[in-house]
Amino acid sequence: MSKKTNAAVKMERRVAPREKLQQPIPVTGLTSLDHKVLLSRSGHIVDASKTGFLLIVDRKSLVPQKYRDALSIAEIEGDQMILVIEPMDLEIGGRIVRTKRLDKETYEICVDYSDDAPEYWREALMDMLPRASDYN
Repeated sequence: MSKKTNAAVKMERRVAPREKLQQPIPVTGLTSLDHKVLLSRSGHIVDASKTGFLLIVDRKSLVPQKYRDALSIAEIEGDQMILVIEPMDLEIGGRIVRTKRLDKETYEICVDYSDDAPEYWREALMDMLPRASDYN
């Protein structure tokens, strides 16, 4: 049996299809474990896959003043983080893999689930996320 390299695992993880959510899912308490600081009081998950999710955060929700005043929050890329998915009252961890300023007031943060999160857990979470059919 051959052992997968980190690059092969990352490439495999990136091909998981993202699902755009009908309604953004509110989250709270986005915290960097590496810097031991609350990054944002709130945000919204706008799409998700079994490998991670895309989070939208308003600049006004950012807690550290240096991030509210900055044009980029790339400094937090690579940080281990946790947050709470409000409707599910679920604390979830991951790693911030990418950040992007969308406009003057909004940032996009891409999060990969923690490496220790089992595959079945990731799939179960995807099944539990609210869908368009849940609102009809």
